Amino acid sequence: MKPQRKAGPRTRALGAVAVCGALALTACGANGGSAPSPRPSAPSPSPSAAAGTIACGKAATLRASGSTAQQYAMKYWITTYTRACAGTKIAYDGNGSGAGQDDFLHGRTAFAGSDSPLDADQVKQSEKVCADGGRAIHLPIVGGPIAVAFHLPGVDRLVLDAPTLAKIFNGRITRWDDPAIAGLNKDAKLPATPIRTFHRSDSSGTTDNFTAYLAATARDAWPYPHAKEWPAQGGGSAKGSADLAAQVQRTTGGIGYVELPYAVDRMLRTVSVATGAATPADANVIAASHAIAGARTVNTGHDVILDLDYGTKVPGAYPIDVVTYEIVCDKGNKPETWPATKAFLAYMASQKGQQNLTFQGYATLPAKVVDAVRREIGTLS
Repeated sequence: MKPQRKAGPRTRALGAVAVCGALALTACGANGGSAPSPRPSAPSPSPSAAAGTIACGKAATLRASGSTAQQYAMKYWITTYTRACAGTKIAYDGNGSGAGQDDFLHGRTAFAGSDSPLDADQVKQSEKVCADGGRAIHLPIVGGPIAVAFHLPGVDRLVLDAPTLAKIFNGRITRWDDPAIAGLNKDAKLPATPIRTFHRSDSSGTTDNFTAYLAATARDAWPYPHAKEWPAQGGGSAKGSADLAAQVQRTTGGIGYVELPYAVDRMLRTVSVATGAATPADANVIAASHAIAGARTVNTGHDVILDLDYGTKVPGAYPIDVVTYEIVCDKGNKPETWPATKAFLAYMASQKGQQNLTFQGYATLPAKVVDAVRREIGTLS
């Protein structure tokens, strides 16, 4: 178990996901049992209302980059914050966690979004970017399910377990009517279609978390450690989650891993995961929240790290999840942009910033974690 120091048009929206969030269902939206429904966009922020509840920092132009997992949430946050805080401009480049880390460590951005933590060498490197003896820290800000999306005409619901997923992505299961898949889907009419796997070609926190799940739960079938770069041979590749989802959508027999909003935007069906609980877990925000609620919190200095339990057997808990961190300096942030950066981070972690995330396809982080992040943001300089 690894410590987590770790597009489609928005008018085609997360209706099913929003319903899951509102009604606390565990089997709706983009799950293996039905196709995703078109979703309405999250409520548009009111400039007057936003201005009354968001504390703005000094106007500045901020650049940030990294995780594609948080890209939809970031779009919502930026729109809301900049409407309330005139003069501040924020550009977020969803170029992948690895690229976002690199941008931050070379001083090109005010903060980075990452689904994986910096390693010890990178934290040491951050001391060159953070002034006054500072270093990079990780603040969890949003979570969500990594959906295993598939395109298999005639199959409405697909159940897979960790060993079978590992064998599929490791090239050991190559046809959809393989006995291992058939045994988990006795009522499905599985075709003899070749399996076409797709993985991220870029350095990706989504890949890191997906391979961490396989490494933790299917060691006999997955001989690789978790990594931001795809470790196995074979399969197709795509840069970024949007392109990966598009590849699956256009490929009969295709399967790949993407954050839930990308699967929903492409109207892709998603795998239900057999965890050992009485019923398989579906990829939706409530099921992901159940799993993330069981994560262990590891505090190191100003870091707030979540250690996900990929082997959870809690009923209704979806085990393949991602937690996205914002990476900033604990002290010594760039003085010209820090007031605006701190205010923006504070807004993201605030009740207002967190309240509509289920409409964007994100899971709820435990209240104690969000409270810890709010406290830490207040101490940063």
